Amino acid sequence: MENVKVVAQNRKARHDYFILETMEAGLALMGTEIKSIRAGQISLKEAYIRVDGEEAWLVNAHIAPYDHASRDNHDPIRDKKLLLHKREIQNLYAEVRQKGTTIIPLQVHLRNGRAKVEIAIAKGKKNYDKREAIKKRDAQRDMDRAFK
Repeated sequence: MENVKVVAQNRKARHDYFILETMEAGLALMGTEIKSIRAGQISLKEAYIRVDGEEAWLVNAHIAPYDHASRDNHDPIRDKKLLLHKREIQNLYAEVRQKGTTIIPLQVHLRNGRAKVEIAIAKGKKNYDKREAIKKRDAQRDMDRAFK
C-alpha cells in the first residue's frame, strides 16, 4: 500500500495548457528543503522544467526557508535537479524542441516519505480555448444540477 500525500498543486496549469503527457520524477533536495515541503511550504505558481540534453531542472519553484534552521538554511528559489532516467530526459528534450511545447510541474507529493513531482508535457492554450473550456464546464455543471 503506497502512502501518497499531495503537498502542492499548480492549479492554473490545466487552465493555461493542454496536457499531452504526464510522468513522475524525483527531486534532489537539501535537508531543510524536504522539511519545508513536508510542512507544505512550497509554491509551483511560476515554476517550469528546464531540460538541457543531459539533466532536467525544476526552476522557479519557491520552497520557503525552514523556520527552525539557522544559518544552514537553503536558497528559496534554487534550481532543483529532477531525478529521471537518461532516456526519459532525452525524450523530454526531444519534445521541448518542438514549437509550442513546454514542460510544467503539475503537483508535488510525498510518496512513502520521498518528494516527487508530477510533470507534464504541455501545449499553451489560446484565450478562445480557455473560454471554450469554461463554457463546457458550466454546461456540464448545469446538466448535473438538472439531474439532481
